[in-house]
Amino acid sequence: MPLVSTKEMFAKAYNGGYAVGAFNVNNMEIVQGITEAAGELKSPVILQVSKGARAYANHTYLVKLVEAAVIENPEIPIALHLDHGDTFELCKSCIDGGFTSVMIDASSKPFDENIALTRKVVEYAHDHGVVVEAELGTLAGVEDEVSVEHGHESYTRPEEVEEFVSRTGCDSLAIAIGTSHGAYKFKASQCTRNADGILVPPPLRFDVLKECIKRLPGFPIVLHGSSSVPQEFVKMVNQYGGNMPDAIGIPEDQLREAAKLAVCKINIDSDIRLAMTGNIRKYFAEHPDHFDPRQYLKPARQAVKDMVAHKIVHVLGSDGKA
Repeated sequence: MPLVSTKEMFAKAYNGGYAVGAFNVNNMEIVQGITEAAGELKSPVILQVSKGARAYANHTYLVKLVEAAVIENPEIPIALHLDHGDTFELCKSCIDGGFTSVMIDASSKPFDENIALTRKVVEYAHDHGVVVEAELGTLAGVEDEVSVEHGHESYTRPEEVEEFVSRTGCDSLAIAIGTSHGAYKFKASQCTRNADGILVPPPLRFDVLKECIKRLPGFPIVLHGSSSVPQEFVKMVNQYGGNMPDAIGIPEDQLREAAKLAVCKINIDSDIRLAMTGNIRKYFAEHPDHFDPRQYLKPARQAVKDMVAHKIVHVLGSDGKA
């Protein structure tokens, strides 16, 4: 099947009590690892491209890689999404360039300015058959060009969501309930430690999520910054020369609970980076005489595939839903 929009994906996910994984892609191995896992597990999947990924790999190369994945996986729905578009011009470029979904992130702007910019993108996108994700509330953390210091984030205000969706016409809404971008999602002072000394993050604000659901019945909700930062990858990175003290993510059981509610899209990026980097560091340490990129990128690709397969089954619940 050709690239699809997320509209039907989200309708099925909402009614089915699962979420679709939105995985950030930057190169061929990442695209292959994600879509091979989704194909084998018969799961819908969203491949998303950030502004930084376009700067790194070039829009055309990324689109063609995704088109190749569609050809290789004809039985699963695949959407191509712009992650954290920050201008109308960027969103327009992606809409004109073959994306089936875009996000306009004007969450750092005042409420009315967020609405105005989002509405402008929605009007252009809908005229071209493309759906739009918007954001209300601000997540802490760092992801490519998106950087918000801890202490400057803000939870979504449920009393604003109805007006925002009504005035913008957006198709899905990213909300802030305590997730965070990057591999260092929380300061140590925000967490407790378990018996093994591992940081335990504060719980997600399910009260905010449930109030948003109450005010937007049937409407798809999105969670950004939802990597769990698996400690086995953090340990691997540190064991083989890395330096990532106190990297911590979102507990997977909380994400699974959110997926059973109205959260139809869960974004995962840092876990891909950790899986690849940990395995590449390990490979270099064990094979110092090797220099062929195919040698170390092959296990890195397999690590991405295995990690995505785990997410599909145990976090998203989207296996068998293609």
